[in-house]
Amino acid sequence: MFEYKRITLAVSLALAITACSGSTEDVTTTTAGSAASAAEAGSYEAQQAESEKANELFEELFMETVMRSPMYQSRLGIKDDQDKWDDISEQRAAENLEFQQAQLERVMAIDESKLDEQTRVSWLLMKQQLENDIADYQWRHYNYPVNQMFGMHSSVASLLINQHGISEVSDAEDYIARLNDLPRLFEQLAENLNIRADKGIIAPQFVYPYVINDSQNIITGAPFDDGEASVLWADFTSKLESLELDESQHETLMTAGRQAMLESVQPAYQDLISAVEGIAEQATTDDGAWKFPDGEAFYNNALQRTTTTDLTSDEIHQIGLDEVARIHEEMREIMQQVGYEGSLQEFFVYMRNNEDFIYPATDEGRQRYIDEATAYIDHMRERLDELFINKPQADMVVRAVEPFREQSAGKAFYQQPSMDGSRPGVYYANLYDMESMPTYQMEALAYHEGIPGHHMQIAIQQELEGIPSFRRFGRYTAYSEGWGLYTEYLPKEIGLYEDPYSDFGRLAMELWRAVRLVVDTGIHDKQWDREESIEFYVENTPNARADAVKMVERHIVMPSQATAYKIGMIKILELREKAMTELGDDFDIREFHDVVLGRGAVPLNVLEQFVDEYIAETKSA
Repeated sequence: MFEYKRITLAVSLALAITACSGSTEDVTTTTAGSAASAAEAGSYEAQQAESEKANELFEELFMETVMRSPMYQSRLGIKDDQDKWDDISEQRAAENLEFQQAQLERVMAIDESKLDEQTRVSWLLMKQQLENDIADYQWRHYNYPVNQMFGMHSSVASLLINQHGISEVSDAEDYIARLNDLPRLFEQLAENLNIRADKGIIAPQFVYPYVINDSQNIITGAPFDDGEASVLWADFTSKLESLELDESQHETLMTAGRQAMLESVQPAYQDLISAVEGIAEQATTDDGAWKFPDGEAFYNNALQRTTTTDLTSDEIHQIGLDEVARIHEEMREIMQQVGYEGSLQEFFVYMRNNEDFIYPATDEGRQRYIDEATAYIDHMRERLDELFINKPQADMVVRAVEPFREQSAGKAFYQQPSMDGSRPGVYYANLYDMESMPTYQMEALAYHEGIPGHHMQIAIQQELEGIPSFRRFGRYTAYSEGWGLYTEYLPKEIGLYEDPYSDFGRLAMELWRAVRLVVDTGIHDKQWDREESIEFYVENTPNARADAVKMVERHIVMPSQATAYKIGMIKILELREKAMTELGDDFDIREFHDVVLGRGAVPLNVLEQFVDEYIAETKSA
């Protein structure tokens, strides 16, 4: 059983059920009764007033934070500063610390004792979030600003392509302004890399070819050379074509865009590539966070933030080993069901090398994958009423990862819809290496990234009413990724995964997350090297070696992140089992899911309080 202590006992008090005692009339004195009623009314009015003040403050604080980040604004569909990039300088980091400290003072000025229950939860979450951010300032350099998973070198292009729409001339002018602002942004980025290098925080050698290749891809093609249109030029010109412009206006914008590409974008990327090449000369093959100064303390803190638990590295490692053994046994049952004779490891090799599960690496093969993943999601939509009360209004689509970043991007990921729902949620499937996307895993992957997984959880969260924006757009990895993994399993309970190979794929993906617990702690705590970690994946899962390489490289550049999935899933299943046991015939899976999704992303211990409240209320009803 896990221990959950990240929020103090005040959370339990905030979420405790207020016992409603029966009315007992005091017939001795009407005056006393009237006085009590007046006191209660006054108390209720005071609570309403303080709660209203608190919620207004939460909105102010959230929007103040959003308006300090032009890039976050674009992700939310806000256009106020869409002609700018973020300021990522050291000076800005120090200003952000002071900004958060001032915000915390304003939060602490709220009288918690006068808040209603829902607002008190918001107050506690906001307080904890700010306290954690302030405490983590000491670790602000303990990351790799550019790597094969993410970084400004790729995110600027991704943001322009996917989130900077052009529906009027001013949008095009803002796009051009952003192109011209790249040299400033990348100069700050290079300085960030040098600061980390001086502290000994340098990504391992394998990272740099990915970063350099992705950067070169963005400045390859017209107008940078004589090839086909580069990804940014193709994006800008196609978006411009959608505007109804006269010839003179169109030519003016095209000229300004081309000039920005050649005079700002190209030299900015060239300078960044040179800076990255310089850092790469200092890189070693040491992979884990243990190599950092105070690396052990950093990693322990990272595990706490990621899992929202106090589980130690050793405990997480052992949970992973136990789960690997359990899932292997379930896989042996499916192996017998399909009539395969041999060991589980031999079955892994068979599944890994069976071309029947791999679509061809052609345009037709990739489109077939997208179409069939979409079909799984569409079919799941038709079954949602069996499992959910509330469903998202925002739409979602399935797309292939764009060519400029497909070689380094992860296997699959989800992009949230815009704040107003006008831009759909997107499940991105990386189809660069079709062998890494076997069809027997397609069904589970579609459920995880799409419906009932991330789209269901994140879109519903953004559309919630009655909670402040910081909760509608906040993230707790163990909660969101735990939900994603839980929803790979959930469809099996209503009869999906009819093909045993597809069910094997579901188990293969759960197994993958269990191995993550072992390998992440192995790399960052037990000093496993890259090859040792890759071999653990290959020996214990049916996935392609290329999958194992990508996953281990992800562990290395994102310490602790991959531990969230299994820890979160285990907790959600544990809470569901608790509710089923205590409620018996009164348990309703739709109500349980409403409890889990109905108040946004929260730490796992707070989720437990919500479920306990649901159990108590259902019993009393």
